[in-house]
Amino acid sequence: MTAIAEHPMDGFPVRPLQFDLDKAASNCVWSRTCPEFSVFINALGIHVPYFERYLIASMRKAKPEVRDEKLLRDMAAINGQEAHHAKNFVHWNQVLASRYPKVPKLDQEAREYFSSHAKSDSLRKLVGFTAGYETFTFLAGMIIFRNYQRWFADSDPVVKALWVWHQVEEVEHGSVAFDVYKYLYGDDELYRKWMILASLLHIATETTKAYTHMAKVEGWLRLRNPFKAVSCMAFCFAMLLRFLKAALPVFRKSYQPRNHPLVTTKQDPIQIAWRRYYQTDGADVLEIDREKMATIMGLSSTAEPVLAA
Repeated sequence: MTAIAEHPMDGFPVRPLQFDLDKAASNCVWSRTCPEFSVFINALGIHVPYFERYLIASMRKAKPEVRDEKLLRDMAAINGQEAHHAKNFVHWNQVLASRYPKVPKLDQEAREYFSSHAKSDSLRKLVGFTAGYETFTFLAGMIIFRNYQRWFADSDPVVKALWVWHQVEEVEHGSVAFDVYKYLYGDDELYRKWMILASLLHIATETTKAYTHMAKVEGWLRLRNPFKAVSCMAFCFAMLLRFLKAALPVFRKSYQPRNHPLVTTKQDPIQIAWRRYYQTDGADVLEIDREKMATIMGLSSTAEPVLAA
């Protein structure tokens, strides 16, 4: 087994994983620990694969302008990781469409939006929006891992495995788009910060729209139970506020993703353990139940990691 890099953003690999998401077709509200989190992350994920293809287009268009060999290797690796993410999340959208009638339309709108912008956006917009959006996919990984016990402990093993893999890799390549932007447009801090806000607005708008539809299908927004309706929507808005709060350091001129307070190895035991486990011979990370997670974390089969909320 090769030793993993001390920092998750060093020399990250491409892992061509494909999850059997049809197994979870009857379990779209897949977290029994926190059903609202299931719906929130499902809603967030609808437009994720099409942004990931937008990201790939931005890296390809930026490549001829980059001369730094390490950065070029990282750009190739992020494209490889995101291509596999997109493939799996398109499949998951198809599963969600069997339960939520508006998902096909939302999926199509997201596909058309990012496909159109990938062709029409300037290189600065492509790289800037990608760096802004990746701020939140990267931070989402850290937030999710720090709240694993609250949101993931009792959940469908395939969907859990999908999101753990996805968020590990979002952390790993969380600096690449930022590094490309700084390489090409390092002095333009105002535009970088504007792209952070623009991407958050897009994420919040699309996620809230999908979340509201899914919550209605689940029967959580009925007038006869106003307390459930309020708490359900409050969860969505609280999650988005978590993203904004976590992003505050990003607005500093001295910001670098590698040094974000959430990315120290002490604060992120799950991604360290998952990467180490994946490197062992024959490690299966396509389904993660409680016992598997205990094995990954090096704990007994009756315990799971207890992380900060």
